Amino acid sequence: MAAPVKSKVDGAAGAVQNLTIGKAINLALRSAMEADDKVIILGEDVGKLGGVFRITDGLQKDFGEQRVLDTPLAESGIIGTAVGLAVRGFRPVCEIQFEGFIFPGFDQIVSQVAKLHYRTQGRVKVPIVIRVPFGGGIGAVEHHSESPESLFAHVAGLKVVSCSNAVDAYWMTRQAIESDDPVLLFEPKRLYHSGNLRTEVDTTATPDPLHVSRVVRPGDAATLVAYGPSVKVCLDAATAAQEEGTSLEVIDLRTLSPLDLDPVFESVRRTGRLIAVSEAPSESSLTSEIAMRVQQECFYSLEAPVLRVTGFDTPYPPAKLEEDYLPDLDRVLHTVDRSLAW
Repeated sequence: MAAPVKSKVDGAAGAVQNLTIGKAINLALRSAMEADDKVIILGEDVGKLGGVFRITDGLQKDFGEQRVLDTPLAESGIIGTAVGLAVRGFRPVCEIQFEGFIFPGFDQIVSQVAKLHYRTQGRVKVPIVIRVPFGGGIGAVEHHSESPESLFAHVAGLKVVSCSNAVDAYWMTRQAIESDDPVLLFEPKRLYHSGNLRTEVDTTATPDPLHVSRVVRPGDAATLVAYGPSVKVCLDAATAAQEEGTSLEVIDLRTLSPLDLDPVFESVRRTGRLIAVSEAPSESSLTSEIAMRVQQECFYSLEAPVLRVTGFDTPYPPAKLEEDYLPDLDRVLHTVDRSLAW
């Protein structure tokens, strides 16, 4: 993993706070807005309501309607407005209410946001952050529980990251806002307010760089790699496996584009086994890319084929079926057993 570097962002008042993921993102947005009056938040219901998940709660009250804008229900308009703001020197932060609503803005994202810097030969920067609550597990209706991150990771010109804990939620948000490149931040919505994931967040600490993966639990029998909501599933699986004497290494990918697979390669060369876990469908996905890259770089170290635990290649199901669709502890442990038995 690359050595940590000092971020140029400054922490908000109250250096160490015990926060959920949702509160960490709120604090990061607040501290970024305090540090730079060019930071503007826009999205559906982000103002008076504070967002459907209350991530922007209190920001319009404290910073005013000129900096926290309630927009029409028009994602293409939200992204297009952000492009104009970025060109004029602002740092817009867009909230997509649910990941399934991002597609009306897809053309703006891949045709304008991702291309302007390249198209202008570097003369125009596009410091836009697009926050995307994603993933299932909340019992929602259609278009509220999807995992479309692979679609955006495929697009040159976009940076794509995903947090799995409160510390990363805070720092990834701050680092994304200060980046001169467009960043999509995929946030695990079902973990926003999980009390079990409350973490001490030191806003004066030196954060890891935005685009590095991290080993979050060491082990030697097999490697689990995941991102976003699937990291918690893998950590729970590793805890359960340890009770039976199996030591699993867990890697939080964190960055989806650019991919930082060096920690994964190093781990697999020691363990000889890899299981990639994601809620997204398996075909043409990030787990596909990880599997290909690992077999290419670690072929002679592998003791078993790279295996995957993912969502299924179907549209996201009705809420009553989502527990059968989402990767869980049992599916991960079953796949670990398959790998170890090879």
